[in-house]
Parts: sequence; C-alpha cells; structure tokens
Amino acid sequence: MADLPFHDRADFDNADRGFVAKLSPALVKGADGKVVWDNDVYAFLDGDCPQDAHPSLWRQAQLCVKQGLFEVTEGVYQVRGLDLSNMTIVEGETGVVVIDPLISTECAAAALRLYRDHRGDRPVTGLIYTHSHVDHFGGARGVTDGEGIPILAPAGFMEHAVSENVYAGTAMNRRALYMYGQLLPRTAEGQLGCGLGMGTSAGTVTLIPPTVDVTHTGQEETIDGIRIVFQLTPGTEAPAEMNFLFPDRRALCMAENATHNLHNLLTLRGAEVRDARVWARYLDEAITLFTDKADVAFASHHWPTWGRDDIVAFLSQQRDLYAYLHDQTVRLMNHGLTGVEIAETMRMPPALEQAWHTHGYYGSVSHNVKAIYQRYLGWFDGNPAHLWEHPPVPQARRYVECLGGAAAVVAHARRYVREGDLRFAATLLNHAVFADEDNTEARELLAEVYTRLGHGAENATWRNFYLAGAAELADGPSAGTADTTSPDMLSALSAEQIFGSLAIRVNGPKAWNERFTIDWHLTDLDEHHRTTMSNGALTHRRTSPGESADLTLRLTRQRLLDLIVGGGSGGLDGIDHDGDATVLRRLGAVLEESTPDFAIVTP
Repeated sequence: MADLPFHDRADFDNADRGFVAKLSPALVKGADGKVVWDNDVYAFLDGDCPQDAHPSLWRQAQLCVKQGLFEVTEGVYQVRGLDLSNMTIVEGETGVVVIDPLISTECAAAALRLYRDHRGDRPVTGLIYTHSHVDHFGGARGVTDGEGIPILAPAGFMEHAVSENVYAGTAMNRRALYMYGQLLPRTAEGQLGCGLGMGTSAGTVTLIPPTVDVTHTGQEETIDGIRIVFQLTPGTEAPAEMNFLFPDRRALCMAENATHNLHNLLTLRGAEVRDARVWARYLDEAITLFTDKADVAFASHHWPTWGRDDIVAFLSQQRDLYAYLHDQTVRLMNHGLTGVEIAETMRMPPALEQAWHTHGYYGSVSHNVKAIYQRYLGWFDGNPAHLWEHPPVPQARRYVECLGGAAAVVAHARRYVREGDLRFAATLLNHAVFADEDNTEARELLAEVYTRLGHGAENATWRNFYLAGAAELADGPSAGTADTTSPDMLSALSAEQIFGSLAIRVNGPKAWNERFTIDWHLTDLDEHHRTTMSNGALTHRRTSPGESADLTLRLTRQRLLDLIVGGGSGGLDGIDHDGDATVLRRLGAVLEESTPDFAIVTP
C-alpha cells in the first residue's frame, strides 16, 4: 500500500480538465417521481479515507464520482457521473451525434439537457452505440426517437444486446444486485461505487435498432459532416464492440476497451468469458492505427487521456496488462496449476502495479485468471475428487459432521477470525450456514467476516458482493428492481430468439410425456417456423409452408410476442389457426417463470 503513488495527482487533474458545469442537484427522477439516479448521495467521499475502505478504492471512487459536463476537445463533450457510463456528444454541422446514451432514458435526457443548457439546443443528428451492453444503449429514447437519423453499431450488436438480457437475464440481474451493491447504503461503510463508475441507474431501458452496421476495420462514415474511422474489436470487452477515431478532431474513442482500471474477463454477475488474447491484440492495433492521429483518447467510462505520448503509454500498459494475464495464466496452466492456484500465484509486473489504471477496481487479477483458465479448460480442474462433489447443502452437512458439529465449526472459525485468516473463516462458516440456515451464531459471525472482507477489498465489485452477502445473512434475500426485458428489448428479439426464450421456460420433467408440433407462420415477416416438443425439450427450426403439424398458427410477430409473454394464457382468440387448439394450452401448462429474488449466500 505504502508503495502506491498516492502523490501522483494526474488522474485528478485529467478528471477535472475541461469542466463546464454540474447538474445541481445531481438527482434524476422518473415520470412517477421515483429517484432513478442520485450522485449527491456520495458527498461523503469528500472526506479522508476511513478504516472501512481500501485507500486505493477510495481514491478511485473520488475520481468516478466527479459529475457534470466536460469539454474533451473542441466540439467534443462528455457528461460524466449521471449513470454508470459516460455519454459523449460530438458537435456536427447542424446538430450533435450522441455516443452511448447511458442505461435509462431519464438519465440520458438529463445529460442532454445539461449539454444544451451550456451549448445550445442542437438537435440529435446521429447516434452511436460503441458496444452491446445495456449501459451503452438503454437510454436511447431519452435523446431521440430515432426517426430520420443514422444509428451506428458494430456488426452483431442486436443479437448480443438482446440475448444477454433475455436468456440468462434473471440470474444475471440477481447477481448484478450484489455486484453493483444496488441495495447497499451509500455510506463510507457501504457501497463506494463499482470501480467502473458509481452504480447503475434504475430508470426506463429502451433500445432503438441500429440502421448502419460497422462490419470491418477501416470503415469510414460521415454523420452530420463528422468523419469517423472505425476499428472493429469483437470478443474484447463485449462480443460486439468497436473503437473509432474522429480524424478532424484528432479524438479517439476507445469504447470500453481501455478504461482506468483492470476490466473483467468474466463479470461476477456472469457472462460469456472474454478473450484476453484478442483484447491485447486489438489494443496494439489501435496504437498502430490511431495514436499518430489523436491528441486525446476518451472512453465510455472514466476520464480522458491527453497528449500522444501519454495515450501511447496508457494503451501500451493496458495492452500489456491483458497480454500478461493471458500468457502467464496459460504458461502456468501448462505446468499443471489449476485456476485457483494460478490466481494465488500470479504477480503483476512492478511497472504495471505502479500504474493506477491497471488496478483491479472492477475486474481483478484473481477472478480474471480463473476466467482465462475457464475459457481454455472449463470448470473441471482435472482432479477426480472435484468431478462429482455433493451440492452445497449436503456437502456442508457432511463437513460440519466431520468437524464435530456446528458449535465446533463456529469455534474453529472464531479462532481463524482472531488469527486474521478471514478467508478460511468464511469457508468454515459458509459450511455451517448451509448445513443449518437457522444457525444464528454462524450467520452473524459470517456476516461480520464478509463485512470485514468487503471493507478491506480494493476491488469495488468484491466489496459489494461481500457487503451484500452480509446483508442477506442479516435480513434475508432482498427483492431487486432491475428489469432489462423492456418492451424495446423484447421487440428487438428475432423469431429464433423468441422461440429460444420460450424453450428455457419449459419445466422439463413436467413435459417428459408431451409430444406435439406447432407451426408458426409470421404473416408480417412471411417466415415459417416449427417448434417441436419431445422428451421435455422444445426445439425450433425454420420450416416450409404446407408441412403437417398438430397446430398451425398464422399471426404477426407482435402477436407472437404477446402470446409468448402471456405463456399462452390468452388462448387463440383472434389468431387464425388450424389443428388441435388444446396444444397451445398444453404448452402453456409446462412453462414456468424464473425466480428473480433467489438467495445467493444462504441455502
């Protein structure tokens, strides 16, 4: 800790550079009066770092909390601190091009108002999504209805934007409550942001489909007189992502590929594992393509970097960060070490440790190493003892029995707490809680251990998970408010994705003995689809008209969505159909809704 360069104030200077004005108060409300964003609640960060926070994380939070309109360079502005991400505004000949309109419409509208209050009421003449995560498109309808303007996104954007939020959306959203600390108090003892920003807004999520796909590196587009040169970077921070240069402004947008922290290769909320190897390669390519033509580099989070030498140093260190993690993990993997062992062994080069922007405030060396291992070798470490372990509850009961009962387990845990080994104390107490969730002594002590681990974490998402876990132990699972299956999101699903989202709602055992086929003729798209229920699985394929089925439906895509969302409960009223009408009811009978508020740290 003492070796970290706390004397270096360059990040604070850059985070304040170009400041124009704040939103005051920094409070955004929805139409119903509900608060969807409050940045003023973090005023306590003006003080010195308390004992309940890691000094490095406290410093990062002090930087991320800076809020307002900032000039990046002539004609390029950013609104920061009004959501998890930044909204960038580039002035054109007749209006402005908006880059990444935040998570929710309410925050995006507030950000645009702040810009217009100080730069004039310019119309939105274009929209750019840097990548397929919701904090970069969800607020689209807060700045435009999309009519008559180009909307640019990387190839594959729509597929990945909607599939992530629909297929595993319930589980991801539940875990995101813990990762972002959404239910934790905003205090020095509680949530200090998430390293990437202060948190996620709770407003209305929308999605306006892109009109222009960026399909290759070197593609050039002009919007409202603004020239833009693109670099496609699939498989980096998102499956569909892109960097781009404004050559006439000498400004480089690095999307979320180079921010002021070590990013996630696998988020704690869950996602597909990202490829550190190609991430490093695309950063190297960006250095070659753009740094001779840029005087400032900015991103979808955090603050910009000015000056060619500093840009090259920043991008080079970010490149080396992901390359080193990848190569050293694979090297040690090929020496026989497991992911957990590599994570414990990995040490970063001193020069990278001294660079603030490589620190694990959002991702971490520990869980990124495990992600690389998972990408190559999966969950199994090769030890047959781990091939067929008991699930958590029966395993915990056996551990507790072997250790002499619950009282003995708690006594052992207290000794490890006294000795400062909080990690093993958490392991023992977790077994005690899973063996008997009504063991009050074990729950209270585990909550204390999680709290101490959280307060000592440099990584914001680790802190949030630990503190949220402590809250669940004390008060039980709390209901969340996150919902990414908005009307816009659902309307963006392809027919294949609609049927895929239906298939994952089938209760397999209930459907074991069901056998039927349904043909769906989507009249507005002139598409023919068949779903087959067999052996508890609902499969889908494109089909040809005229094939026989147990039930044939002729309906629009929107009517299909209405039917699916209702689980078939609305019946066939108003739908042209042939065949056995009871088939739809039989399908509805084996569908189930997910559980959005499941427990995480308790059985």
